[in-house]
Amino acid sequence: MIIGVPREIKDHETRVGCVPSMVISLIERGHTVLVETDAGMGSSLPDEEYVQAGATILGDAASVWEGADLIVKVKEPQPSEYAFFRPGLILFTYLHLAPLPDLTEALLAAEVSAVAYETIREPDNSLPLLTPMSEVAGRMAVQVGAQYLERPNGGRGILLGGIPGVAPAKVTVIGGGIVGHNAAKIACGLGAEVTIIDRNLNRLRELDDIYANSIRTLASNLYTIREAVEEADLVIGAVLIHGASAPKLVRRDMVSHMKRGAVIVDVAIDQGGCVETAHATTHTAPIYYVDGVLHYCVSNMPAAVPHTSTFGLINATVPYLLLLADQGLEQACQSNGALREGVNTYRGYITYPGVASSQGKPWRPFLEIAQEVEV
Repeated sequence: MIIGVPREIKDHETRVGCVPSMVISLIERGHTVLVETDAGMGSSLPDEEYVQAGATILGDAASVWEGADLIVKVKEPQPSEYAFFRPGLILFTYLHLAPLPDLTEALLAAEVSAVAYETIREPDNSLPLLTPMSEVAGRMAVQVGAQYLERPNGGRGILLGGIPGVAPAKVTVIGGGIVGHNAAKIACGLGAEVTIIDRNLNRLRELDDIYANSIRTLASNLYTIREAVEEADLVIGAVLIHGASAPKLVRRDMVSHMKRGAVIVDVAIDQGGCVETAHATTHTAPIYYVDGVLHYCVSNMPAAVPHTSTFGLINATVPYLLLLADQGLEQACQSNGALREGVNTYRGYITYPGVASSQGKPWRPFLEIAQEVEV
């Protein structure tokens, strides 16, 4: 199979979908790898390392897209890349299609087989390709929040951990999954007063055992969210509904009652955000204010630390990419149920129910369509 690695063009997206060590693995298995010039530079991976690994360097994105059977990326295609879509092309990347109807329509119209990192799910319900970036984003959320709480950056002027005789900042984390756990870990380490809110009582028990008396856990409901958000200096949105739009748990009126100069970091913005006043921002223009509350809603946060993020992502994607390359989409998905969960569009149909539900569109199971094709 011919695997293409284009350079990412989303604002300040400096990660890359394939590293030289992965190229070597693919080449050894008989595959061809095409890499766009400077695709890895943002992650400190020069073209020379790809050439030494056996890849072919091409000077423009069009040549990579047109020459490949399988495109491996990091972030969802941007509108200027839609023209490269064609029937039979396999796209392997983060997609987060639920809040992106235009991209969904473009994939369906071109009959692209789109496999989303974030919906690949193992039998134990783990999300192996989402986990490493959730770890990065959760840890970054606290770093970013601490930075923007500083007065010169537009915040209240609060040191996250306080000092002797002065209370620390109050951090509210909504969602106790991978993002929330990692955010709490860093916030606690810096000495903040941390509250985690989640609807899963068993998860709250686990977090309570992990952190003992160093955090407060609350069952999720409108009252507890309102109370915790309004008293917080930093709110971190860490809610995930597999493949679907995030619920708006922090209402507009809650934001209006927050402290002036408080900070919201909505990590769930990839899936539309869990804060009603949130909309996606970029690394170029990362923040805005609503009622004096600073909002940071960058949809590709881990791109700020591309070296760490790229290698963390590749560690997780390697086995699935090799499976796709060795067996092809249909056979790979027949043999691997986790990979099959990742297929979001196939032959002009939505194949992931969460995406269909979020956009009010019909969907069909992948295996049903694949069996019709075989017949």
